Amino acid sequence: MNDKQTQRRSGSDDRRTVERLVAAWLEETERHDRAAARAARAGWERGALSERAAQDLATWVTARITDTGFTEDEGPYVEGPVRITPADKDTVHDWLRARGHSV
Repeated sequence: MNDKQTQRRSGSDDRRTVERLVAAWLEETERHDRAAARAARAGWERGALSERAAQDLATWVTARITDTGFTEDEGPYVEGPVRITPADKDTVHDWLRARGHSV
């Protein structure tokens, strides 16, 4: 596989990660702040999150890391509706930065 194929595959993997986590974030936000969720969903569907929504997503994904990579003896497992790894968090943050958001 050449570099372009690797980048394309990596880009689609990253997009799937972002889509999976944005869906979970919007679902949780809907339960707590319907107006914010509605605005964020509209931005997501247009392909442009507002700066506030981007910051909320970045904070949410950081706070919701569920898979710390530690074993049971090394650290806690955080219960959550979706599995979120530190690499997933980095993917979302990178994705937001690539779209001009300061994270």
